[in-house]
Amino acid sequence: MVSGSGQHRATLADVATAVGVSRATVSKALNGREDISADTRERVLQAVAELGYRPSTAPAPAPDRRALAVVFDIPASPYILGVLQGVLAATTEAGLDLITRLAPARGSRTQRAVAREWIDEQKASGVVGFVGLTLSQPDGLIEAASNASLPFVMVDPVDTHHPRMVSVGSSNWAGARTAAEHLIELGHRRIAWIGGPEASDAARDRLYGYQAALDAAGVSIDASLIRAGQFAIETGAEHARDILTSANPPTAIMAGDDEIAVGVLAAAHQLGIRVPQELSVMGFDDTPQAAWTTPPLTTVHQHLEGMGAMAVQTVLVMAEGNKPSSRHVELATSLMVRDSTAPVPVGGHRPPGR
Repeated sequence: MVSGSGQHRATLADVATAVGVSRATVSKALNGREDISADTRERVLQAVAELGYRPSTAPAPAPDRRALAVVFDIPASPYILGVLQGVLAATTEAGLDLITRLAPARGSRTQRAVAREWIDEQKASGVVGFVGLTLSQPDGLIEAASNASLPFVMVDPVDTHHPRMVSVGSSNWAGARTAAEHLIELGHRRIAWIGGPEASDAARDRLYGYQAALDAAGVSIDASLIRAGQFAIETGAEHARDILTSANPPTAIMAGDDEIAVGVLAAAHQLGIRVPQELSVMGFDDTPQAAWTTPPLTTVHQHLEGMGAMAVQTVLVMAEGNKPSSRHVELATSLMVRDSTAPVPVGGHRPPGR
């Protein structure tokens, strides 16, 4: 389909669809790359001829509006929604459009060609910068964005060590230490930890804060009481059932986020363990659901909307060609004491879950 008046101009995507390959593979064939088979190259070139595809050598016209893209893997969590509220408010105030994007599949986003093409597509849509929300394996996208002179700011980074990464988060270490100290002041000494994925910087810092508080109080750390998994209700429920039915169960459980804490509360209820009379439970994030659990959840408050707004502000500073004031910004946390924590049970221990 050769372009003409009122006719569709064949695109790279059209060629890829016709051949049944990715756009990156089509690009390789057209650029003479040797890391594809001769048969694939021939099929691509044949489709190019049949469709009348012609690469555009002229620069793409500048879009009428500028946009910011927020990128994530799975948006279904109160935490993500909280950060998104801040992102939306800040982009609206700045007069930018907000585009939400699912990142390329984990298996392909580390490939340079895929990352570069994806970033170029966003740039052609008017995107002037990116905010990545707890996005796993983002280094390829960060690199491609940097090469395209587009800022990419991560919120709560996961498994990334890119030297040019700019991030926004909370004082996770200090928040977790304060939470553990609260439980220690209530007399708890057997305090379990159920945290998030080890690849998450936030999850790791929260674990270290918990350990630092116990160490400073002279409380020995029992490795059997330290567990990790996804930031999910299922993680809390599964590990809590195992811990609470052990021969020497804890009197308190600290969760790496509120979702995990909800799972802990559910497991305790199923086992007939009263919270907080027999077990204290601590969360992290202070998402809206924390105030509506039974009992209301004691948790660490982090300013989710503030994190989103700060990420947008940092993107805008960088988009103007300026360096951010800090490559790693941390917002303060505070302890929200509700009804899920109480003094240690009389005798300092609790029998295994029923």
